[in-house]
Amino acid sequence: MKKQNGFTLIELVIVIIVLGILAATAVPKFINLQDDAKKSAMKGVEAAVHSAANIVYSKAAIDGVETTAGESVSAAGSTVAINYGYPTATSAGIVSAIEVSGFDAVFAGNNTITFVAEKDKNATDLCILYTQATTKGGSYSLQDGTLAGTAGALGTACTPN
Repeated sequence: MKKQNGFTLIELVIVIIVLGILAATAVPKFINLQDDAKKSAMKGVEAAVHSAANIVYSKAAIDGVETTAGESVSAAGSTVAINYGYPTATSAGIVSAIEVSGFDAVFAGNNTITFVAEKDKNATDLCILYTQATTKGGSYSLQDGTLAGTAGALGTACTPN
């Protein structure tokens, strides 16, 4: 009787099939990591905007200008334009109150500004919509969503999810 050294062809085929099945189930999980990372980054921007707006409101309350429009306060070493205590949706408002790298602020008009990743500026990419306070006693609003058009184009909208 001869001693067998090595594997038979059928054993090698079975190993390759098992590895193929494992790869087919594992690859989609790794592909989704990029989408999860984008969502987490946008949640981070949302938290930064929320925190900055509340800090600016606190500073406005300390200065006694939280009930008026068209004021400004000094916060974090910069002057922030406010409307009824909260930052305005301008570069002198909420954009100067936060510092987030890798994201752009796109002015959508109508007292709103859209935050979008620098590399994600196509339709259906993730975004955060900041709407400034417009009435005494009112507040700002934040909505996460997807872009309805190409960022930078006039009328770009962040459609809420």
